[in-house]
Amino acid sequence: MFAVGATPVTAVVPAKLGRSKTNSLRRAARSRVVVNVVAPQMPSTSNREPSEDVIDLLRTATGVCFDVDSTVCTDEGIDELAAFLGKGEEVAEMTNKAMGGGVGFREALEMRLSVMQPTKQSVETYLANNEPKISPGVPELFDALRANGKTVYLVSGGFRQMIAPVAARLGVPPENIFANNILFNEDGSYKSFDPEEFTSKAGGKAEAVKHIKAKFGHGTMAMVGDGATDLESRAPGGADVFVGYGGVQQRAAVMDGADWFVTDFDKFTEVVDSK
Repeated sequence: MFAVGATPVTAVVPAKLGRSKTNSLRRAARSRVVVNVVAPQMPSTSNREPSEDVIDLLRTATGVCFDVDSTVCTDEGIDELAAFLGKGEEVAEMTNKAMGGGVGFREALEMRLSVMQPTKQSVETYLANNEPKISPGVPELFDALRANGKTVYLVSGGFRQMIAPVAARLGVPPENIFANNILFNEDGSYKSFDPEEFTSKAGGKAEAVKHIKAKFGHGTMAMVGDGATDLESRAPGGADVFVGYGGVQQRAAVMDGADWFVTDFDKFTEVVDSK
């Protein structure tokens, strides 16, 4: 829609002018009305409902990858573990520095783990005392996806040790987990992390999705997540459609860049179940 604004113009007519001259001046005044045209803009919420193309891609996708932290689960695993180990504030500060630039993804991961020093026993103790915090609607969505012949994968920058209980709860086999792996020494003390994992480096999620698509022969692939690294997975050879999730965190880049942006999984499940 166009917005039109007019600047009022008042014609000052000398008293001695005749009627024809007066009318001419009025017509001239009207011709000088200023018209401001505002170009139409797409509403920022244009991707809040799925387009027909998005619906078609989700229905035909045979593989669907999900981020875990703040998507499948309502928390951020590394932050929760850091807090449990008494290193929450230090790790949060390091995360903020990394987000400010100047620190590589892998370097930031190494720095945080070095501060946390998670042992095998401390991780097991954390898991024994903290049940997975599954986001509402995820179990129903996963069931619907599988019932419609789709394979579910978990692709995360978090740790396999912490994602394994989430996967078990949701019926996702261990071989469908692509995440970082904490390495321990023989005595259970912290050693390092596996640098061969896709998500241990920048751009790793996109590479993981490309790998999954090629290895398992998925003609159409979907990715679901809350972060910019998840959005990166929608690339040639990777995800064909990206669903942004904002039920826990809402990030501007994801809200704007997603093919479909949702704040719960109810409509997603309906789309998958619809024929």
